[in-house]
Amino acid sequence: MEPWVTRSELDRAPEGRLEDAAVEAMWRHRAARVIGVDERSNISSDQTGNALRPIAPEGGYDPEQHYLVGTVAGAPWFAVPAATQGPSASLRQLGGVLEETEADIATTAVALVNWHRVAPFCGQCGTRTLVREGGHMRWCPGCDRQRFPRTDPAVIVAILDEAGRLLLGHHTGWEDTRVSILAGFVEAGESLEAAVRREIREESGLELSAVRYVGSQPWPFPRSLMLGFVARAIGDEIRVDGTEIEWANFYSQSEVTRLVDAGELTLPMRSSIASRIVAAWRTGDLTI
Repeated sequence: MEPWVTRSELDRAPEGRLEDAAVEAMWRHRAARVIGVDERSNISSDQTGNALRPIAPEGGYDPEQHYLVGTVAGAPWFAVPAATQGPSASLRQLGGVLEETEADIATTAVALVNWHRVAPFCGQCGTRTLVREGGHMRWCPGCDRQRFPRTDPAVIVAILDEAGRLLLGHHTGWEDTRVSILAGFVEAGESLEAAVRREIREESGLELSAVRYVGSQPWPFPRSLMLGFVARAIGDEIRVDGTEIEWANFYSQSEVTRLVDAGELTLPMRSSIASRIVAAWRTGDLTI
């Protein structure tokens, strides 16, 4: 399976963002660009909704509101929490059409802005924290502690039966034809492999024999990291939980093609790791 943005040219500038003066100089750089992220996590885009719409920085640098995403070929990119003032599109829409560097920029911008919106206060003493390192850290003056962006791990799993058929499930609340592979959050103190087995047991009633990691994708809705796996089911008797998963079935590659072509199944959106995993299975590149 093709990994997430392996050809991205984004340099996250971990050393260059340590001093406010250096980040401020980047803000004033003639080639600097800004991406707006609004309250719905939509990003400034062009009229088609298929490309980013960066703008030049305006006004003085504000470390509390201007977050350094990184640099591309020496040009700094910033994210700001603000109304996009023009066309905008969701990361779900843009993620499937942007080239890899812009996809990396957009995902990082949304992740940073979302984190700062929900983490202004210290979880230890309640003091309002201050932004440091170009937006990649918050410092608490009350207890002198550093706070870094939190990432919530979630597993997403392609389950194959002995015949190589793929399990696709329909989530309650989705449009009638939409299906995907199963997923869930990792619990405290739980390994990834244990989370895979627990989530699949809870949602489908299936037990697993083999489990293999295949890749990951940042998914800042609001702050997840999706960790992809492929697993082998023991048997094929499915018992969905009825709460999250309404129904699920095993499908062969030919059945998926026929049902998708007939409009009876809708596969995951192109921006998601689920789409990449399903596509790898359909081409015979996903094995366990």
